[in-house]
Amino acid sequence: MIAPNVRFLPFILLSILCWGLAFPFIKYSLESGLSSVTLTILRFVVVCVTFLILYMARRKMFTPLQRRDVVPIFLVGFFGVIVYHLGLNYGEQFVTAGVASLIIATIPVFTVLFALIFLKERLTVMVSAGVILSLLGVIIITLWGKTDTTLGIEYILGAAGVLLASLVGAGYTIAGKKLLERYTALSLTTYAMLLGSLGLLPFLFLDISSFINEVAHISLDVIGAIIFLGVFSTVISYTLWYTILFHTTASSLSVYVYMTPIISTIASYLLFGDMITIYFILGGALVIGGLVLVNYHQRLIRLRM
Repeated sequence: MIAPNVRFLPFILLSILCWGLAFPFIKYSLESGLSSVTLTILRFVVVCVTFLILYMARRKMFTPLQRRDVVPIFLVGFFGVIVYHLGLNYGEQFVTAGVASLIIATIPVFTVLFALIFLKERLTVMVSAGVILSLLGVIIITLWGKTDTTLGIEYILGAAGVLLASLVGAGYTIAGKKLLERYTALSLTTYAMLLGSLGLLPFLFLDISSFINEVAHISLDVIGAIIFLGVFSTVISYTLWYTILFHTTASSLSVYVYMTPIISTIASYLLFGDMITIYFILGGALVIGGLVLVNYHQRLIRLRM
């Protein structure tokens, strides 16, 4: 395993911090009166404008977009990026930022699971154990990870929304695998977000009066949260991450990804007073334990290649 160069460490930690803080910032924006759809639209307005500026300023960083890939990239972007954020934002209306971050952390697990199903990759004992542990952790967090012992339909739907986001996030990884043979990761992410964002237009025009009303009453602190989500948690974090990935290996960075739900949980506790129960800790440990097993399996495969 190639350890990340020390000079990259501040940028690695900045990316992880921005991703970890994204969950409580989403929660704050929703609790301030924005709907999940409006928050998604506003975030991606910021994302698209920023990526367009980056593209115009540093065009040599990007692989040229081929006409034959426009529709596939749009579909990958719509489902893997836009549906992901719609599901996550919907879910965070009813579950805590810490719960959401741990469910989202299962994306690598579902990615491996989808690879087994669609790419016919071999199922091993280690992968099976990792998937079972992570799914068991999600079940424990969803059913018993909150202080309120009642399990309302809204809470279940919220957890299901975040789980949907995790599933489509994994699908994005699998579907984008072929496209990554022709594009750099940063280029594919940029094009997927720009093209996929077009799929938000029907949501905008479906209830444009509510959207205008929400935007008209938005506060400065929520605007700041949206800018943070768009610029720092999306554009800067992904750009830094893929730049660092070019100089090191994914396996050497995987340990830092485990910090994301920890940051989200601590921030959720400090900002919203969300209590951390013993079942939440147990479920979180199972999720992260499953991720460790899956990532270790992937590392072994790379070493044998």
